[in-house]
Amino acid sequence: MVMSQVMPAHSGAVFHKQGSIEMMKGLLKIGMGVAFFVGLSACSSMPASVSDELATARLTAIVDARSDEKKVRDNQRNPQQTLEFFGIKPGMTVAEVLPGGGWYTEITAPYVGSDGTYYGVNYDDTMWAMFGFFSQEVIAERIASMDSFKEKVAAMSEQAPVAKGFAFGRIPTDVKGTVDFVLMIRALHNLNRFEELASTRTQGLSDVYQLLKPGGMVGVVQHRAPEQADDDWSAGQNGYLKTSAVIAMFESAGFEYIDSSEVNANQKDQPTMDDYVWRLPPSLRTENKEAMRAIGESDRMTLKFKKP
Repeated sequence: MVMSQVMPAHSGAVFHKQGSIEMMKGLLKIGMGVAFFVGLSACSSMPASVSDELATARLTAIVDARSDEKKVRDNQRNPQQTLEFFGIKPGMTVAEVLPGGGWYTEITAPYVGSDGTYYGVNYDDTMWAMFGFFSQEVIAERIASMDSFKEKVAAMSEQAPVAKGFAFGRIPTDVKGTVDFVLMIRALHNLNRFEELASTRTQGLSDVYQLLKPGGMVGVVQHRAPEQADDDWSAGQNGYLKTSAVIAMFESAGFEYIDSSEVNANQKDQPTMDDYVWRLPPSLRTENKEAMRAIGESDRMTLKFKKP
């Protein structure tokens, strides 16, 4: 029996103060390298190849500067390779759906830098009660978390971008049509889980579409169900979605499918209908923890879409 009722909305749903402090200390190591990048990037005549090399160096420095506790997951989450595949660059306007504990935010926001803008986008305020296991106090904390998103991003780096937090269902009018890239890292399964109940996926992808400029991109990293899996099992309540289903979701919402990568694949993860994704690290909601550690984190699709 799959115990989906104990499923967390997102691992690490709140920012950890200590992690932000460690991030700030780590970013001091970037120092002159970031300043060098900022100085050169101001020169409009800089060749694109040089700019790309400097962007790569900047991203590498930020990834390397984090605490060992954060970096221990890098070999399974592959943040640098993922962001490079997506094509995110310093100076962009980026929106991250469900930033949660800030694992990706602590990389991507400083990378976008002070010439960029960074938005945190939470689930619709009404969605938290649908999980059925959050207290009213926790729900209130989740809803209020976006109010302090600006300050949390500002504390991550001296080169932090302008930042703002909000939720699906209340996208600020002045933000619509301004975003270059939307990140959806392990955020889609819960939107799909409650689609029949409240059209949460339809609303979420509609809001993503409205956020983006024409030609803007979406990057998706999502727990991947086997294509032969039962449709009901792979509808999101167990964390997994089929790649074909995700592509169909985005195309029906008006997006164009652009490309995929196997950078976050894990062939050791072969879930059955008795499994859910939270049996694996880092959650390890299972009695067989050693076997799950040997598998590692989930097999994940990495997809790129475009707003025409």
